[in-house]
Amino acid sequence: MADRILFVCHANMCRSPMAEYLAGWLMAKLPIETASAGVAALEGRPMHPYAAPIAAATGRDPAEFRSRLLAPAHLAEAALVLTATRRQRAACVSLVPATLHRAFTLRQFARLAALAEPPDKTEVADAGALRAAVRAAAVVRGRLQPAAPADDDLPDPIGGTPMDFRRCASEIERSLTPVAALIEAAG
Repeated sequence: MADRILFVCHANMCRSPMAEYLAGWLMAKLPIETASAGVAALEGRPMHPYAAPIAAATGRDPAEFRSRLLAPAHLAEAALVLTATRRQRAACVSLVPATLHRAFTLRQFARLAALAEPPDKTEVADAGALRAAVRAAAVVRGRLQPAAPADDDLPDPIGGTPMDFRRCASEIERSLTPVAALIEAAG
């Protein structure tokens, strides 16, 4: 089974599904699975109509997407948990405390991944590329000053225009680029 990145937002209709689809597209050549859930999601809802065209541009059909309420099993199955906000990260860690060292906000993990040294091949052989990349980023986390909430939280485009959704997707893609690079360097 491939390693999994779980993306978490509030309702699992906008930010986390866009991140799931964009990450799957950016990391298509890596042994990574992507999934998403929401801390307050209503089960079975379709992707937001402004998020769906962004997801469709990745080559996957968003019509099949259905929202999921975050459950402990989702967190247990994930090698990396990336949330839209600090509050959602705290909710994940409260639900499953064992996620503490593998849960980050997406923007936080992007900063850490950009500064992390690629893990050595022995660690990759033992843990796998994704888990080794998470450990490399966690080492950097211990050396940096905490960021302001605005630097960590990904604004929610809900209630906004299609352009607001595109801006959010651009920020997600910008954040995923160093993540994908670190995982690829580990592999």
